[in-house]
Amino acid sequence: MARYLACCGKSISKDPSLAHLRHEHLRAHVKDYFRRSLEKYDDWLARTGGSPKAKQILELEHESHCYALGGLDDLASDTYLENHKTKFINFCTLPGAAAPENVDQILQELRKARRDQIEALLERISNLERYSFQNMHEAPEQPATQPVEASSPLGTAVEDFITEHSRQWAKKTIGQNKAYLNILVEYFGPDRPLGTITKQDANEVKKVLQALPASRNTKPKLKAMPLRQVIKEPGHNKIAPKTINSHIQMFKGFFDWAERHGYAPHTLFDGMKVAKAKNSDTERKPFSHEQARQLYNELTENTSGLVRKDSHKWAMLLGMFTGARLNEICQLDVADVQVSDGIWFLNITDEGDNNKRLKTTAGKRKVPLHSELISIGFLDFVKSRNSATRLFPDYSFSANGGYGRNLGRWCNESFLPKLAMKEPGLVFHSLRHTVVTRLSQASVPEPIIQCLVGHARSGVTQEVYNREGYTLLQLQEAVNCLAPPAKS
Repeated sequence: MARYLACCGKSISKDPSLAHLRHEHLRAHVKDYFRRSLEKYDDWLARTGGSPKAKQILELEHESHCYALGGLDDLASDTYLENHKTKFINFCTLPGAAAPENVDQILQELRKARRDQIEALLERISNLERYSFQNMHEAPEQPATQPVEASSPLGTAVEDFITEHSRQWAKKTIGQNKAYLNILVEYFGPDRPLGTITKQDANEVKKVLQALPASRNTKPKLKAMPLRQVIKEPGHNKIAPKTINSHIQMFKGFFDWAERHGYAPHTLFDGMKVAKAKNSDTERKPFSHEQARQLYNELTENTSGLVRKDSHKWAMLLGMFTGARLNEICQLDVADVQVSDGIWFLNITDEGDNNKRLKTTAGKRKVPLHSELISIGFLDFVKSRNSATRLFPDYSFSANGGYGRNLGRWCNESFLPKLAMKEPGLVFHSLRHTVVTRLSQASVPEPIIQCLVGHARSGVTQEVYNREGYTLLQLQEAVNCLAPPAKS
């Protein structure tokens, strides 16, 4: 069979007649090729109105093509057609277009099409050189409306988008993203074709977000109001720029997905985020060295008697030495404290009970325990919990805040205020900011910091070549670059 096919191939390659293009297919491609360039000429005429010199050049070229096609002159090798022959072959998808056997046929069809294209251009230029005042009393013709490109209803596309992505989102994130996208559905209606939503429409949605009350989903009166009415209600604080940008980021992600999957002909909301307020009081910030030292002393020595639970003490210290998120710490199981090759680490994962969750896939990671945590007795605390499943069983689950709600309230509403440390931007999450800041100041490479705190590593080197990540030993060395606050 292989020999037979090889012989067939040789026969085909040696038979020039088999390489010839089918005439009807060639004409279709030539017509499409010149149609595209004619659109550019039309745009040029609309902008400039043409010029006498351009008209004269076109007339001379038209005359030469007519002579050549009539057999009166052999101009098959003129520069114009030679250039267009090369461009056309690159444009054409027909097999065999570049074969020598097809050159004469292609040049002949290009000449015919160019002749007729010039005639169309000359007619357009002539029409621009005169005005018609006939039938002035007739109603002016209405410009033809642009056809709307095929697209799907907004509601259908949103449902499909959520169905596809909800497997990757945490439960809380699913609810949040549904609420974001519901703004679009409520504003435009579920039956609005995506292709009819323009950039101007997107800008109007942005204005709606800027007028949206922050308490719309918590106050029954506002919750019952239609979107276009609730944004007109006076006396309510508006959602923060960060929240506006979260909405816009979700809208952009949705339209990018819709365009890629054929639901919409275009993307929207790119580059439409609002500017954040400078020095915002709500922006999280790290604890200073002195504040971190005070926190550490209170948690380990309890000089003020504020730390009444071991769960408060060790959960706060884990935040201080790992930079883990509030819920990641509070949902830990005893079995999540593990050892490998003599290195103790937290196995941060969503495996276990059904309520454990991670913010992102990058959140699944192993974070070595700082030597200070081990020296002050954290492993003894873990051992004391061996009879239980969860490391901090007194932190109950909440649908809104996960397992971290109670610790967050104690830290932000009791512990920090009583230490006279509560100020704008300082909350439990500031421990995470502190870890990232101090590791950066200790010259720890950014990709390693990202691995420790559960941020996605970016760039070809990290995403493609270093998929395996860093070893526990490398991560442990990085963690121990954090100087214990009591010793700094």
